[in-house]
Amino acid sequence: MNAQELEDRIAAFPLWSYEFEFDGGVRTPIADRQRVNRQLQRRRHFFDPLLSLTGGDLAGRRVLDLGCSSGYWALEAVQAGADFVLGIDGRDTYIEQAELVFEAKGVDRSRYRFERANIFEYALLERFDVVLCLGLLSVVAKPVALFELMSASGAPLIVIDTGLSRAPTKLFEVSRLLEPRNRIDYGMVLVPTRRAVAELAGQFGYETIPLALNITDYTSMEDYRSQHRLAFICARGVALEGLATAAEPHRNSWVAAAQRVRLRAGQRLRG
Repeated sequence: MNAQELEDRIAAFPLWSYEFEFDGGVRTPIADRQRVNRQLQRRRHFFDPLLSLTGGDLAGRRVLDLGCSSGYWALEAVQAGADFVLGIDGRDTYIEQAELVFEAKGVDRSRYRFERANIFEYALLERFDVVLCLGLLSVVAKPVALFELMSASGAPLIVIDTGLSRAPTKLFEVSRLLEPRNRIDYGMVLVPTRRAVAELAGQFGYETIPLALNITDYTSMEDYRSQHRLAFICARGVALEGLATAAEPHRNSWVAAAQRVRLRAGQRLRG
């Protein structure tokens, strides 16, 4: 398609969450320009460490992208050489955007597929080498079922980027979604602590590393700075010794977080 046709098709969507650049200087519009830096820093945080485990690229690997949105990380996987990417998301708009992005980028159809589905109702019949679970774990009410799905894919590597509860123990904090558009099944969700992510992954035979914050610019990254969000790599049969680990938050921050959890719990009971 020519540049004008592409611009018209991009403009047909009222909202884009990610900036994509195409030939001819065409870009998808995003309301908050700071999000461009956010995605660059997130790549440093979890995608570069993934590639360090796979020899610098994803050649010969099949990637499953759960909650793929408009295909930003699926495209990163393809550009890193992945043989095939399956992206699943529950919103028609995101699937349509992802299809447009991959078409405009000229990616061969044999290397990708996008499907609109509730991930908990999707019959996964294929095997994968890498699972991307980015921004998903903390917005579901069934974290065990999510890990069952990821484990069933056969993938030895899972990348998790998730919001976290700051309680100083292994637990999932009951919370409610602030953005209804992120809803997959229920409005009530279970937000994991850092320790709970590792404990849950361990139930399925994965060793887990909370990744060091290799961030050069914290613009639009305050949730990572405060460790209310963090990325992890889970591996089964792959050595993780070379990855830098995120430092534990200071004990005082754990205590304050625990107090906030108790306060919220009390407010819910009174409500």
